[in-house]
Amino acid sequence: MAVAALATTYPTYLDFKSRMDPDGKVSSSIIEQSNKTNQVLDDMAVQEGNLETGNRTTIRTGLPTATWRLLNYGVVPTKSITAQVDDTCGMLEIYNEVDVDLAELNGNTMAWRLSEAKAAIEGMNQQIATAVFYGAQATNPEQFTGFMPRFPYFRRAVLTPSESSYNCITNVAAGGSAVNTSIYLVVWGKDSTYGFYPKGHSGGGIKHQSWDNVTTDDTQTIPGRFQVHRDHFQWKLGLAVRDWRYVVRICNVNSSLITSSVATVAEAMIKAYYSVPNVNGGNAVFYMNNLVLWSMQLQARVQPNLALSYEEYMGKKIAMFMGIPIRRCDALINTEAAVTVQT
Repeated sequence: MAVAALATTYPTYLDFKSRMDPDGKVSSSIIEQSNKTNQVLDDMAVQEGNLETGNRTTIRTGLPTATWRLLNYGVVPTKSITAQVDDTCGMLEIYNEVDVDLAELNGNTMAWRLSEAKAAIEGMNQQIATAVFYGAQATNPEQFTGFMPRFPYFRRAVLTPSESSYNCITNVAAGGSAVNTSIYLVVWGKDSTYGFYPKGHSGGGIKHQSWDNVTTDDTQTIPGRFQVHRDHFQWKLGLAVRDWRYVVRICNVNSSLITSSVATVAEAMIKAYYSVPNVNGGNAVFYMNNLVLWSMQLQARVQPNLALSYEEYMGKKIAMFMGIPIRRCDALINTEAAVTVQT
């Protein structure tokens, strides 16, 4: 591997210098311009899965039919119908390694490793948040399946919809081929939808292991050895949608026209509210990106919206729509392809 390529894998003296305060210590106040706000990770209910690699959900898909009986006529026994759905976990991992001699300059070993750990965890947070919405195990088998692939088409009003299309609502002002975003209403709960970690795994968060002064090989043609401090972070997580009725996707929200189509977005959010059997059946939350969120709030100042209010949620005053908190999720992009109607 060339030196330039090696520098993208291991920190260099230039990296070291760029993080030093004037007092010779690693800066404790790095401005994290790469950080994003993904509050979906704060809201997601997480529990242990019932499989070693994931979670199995049993769904009742049909009810038994009772019989109106006449005297002297019998009743044929009937039964309900069930189906099982398996969701699997993804494993997101990262290693941080730094040359021992570089890390120990000026006695800053722990500060350096903490600085790198913060960046690693933020990067994992962003990747998990993206997977919650866009993860597609069918095309990326190493990931788990997020919300969007489960709701790929919106429903026709005049036809009996399938399960997935029924809770995918198109915004009235649909966008072009790739200038769209989505809004989600999710009711988190043990009987609706939740995140899960594998059965027997020790908790649903990030697992961290560290090794001091271990030997590794460089990537020269004839490998050379050197000592590094190594940190390993691993996150095992999956998404179970046990009852599709408690997740609603509002698709085709035109990113380029959002400032002039807030009213139609609000209409779609009202439809989403009434598409859920019971918004009190768990922790109900709306998710949208920052562009949609600030456009809604600016429009509400010009044309007051009785459905939009500010209330306390998790100790802070935030925007609410029909009593449901609106949370910012930067993982929701503005370049989604237009969603088509189910055929």
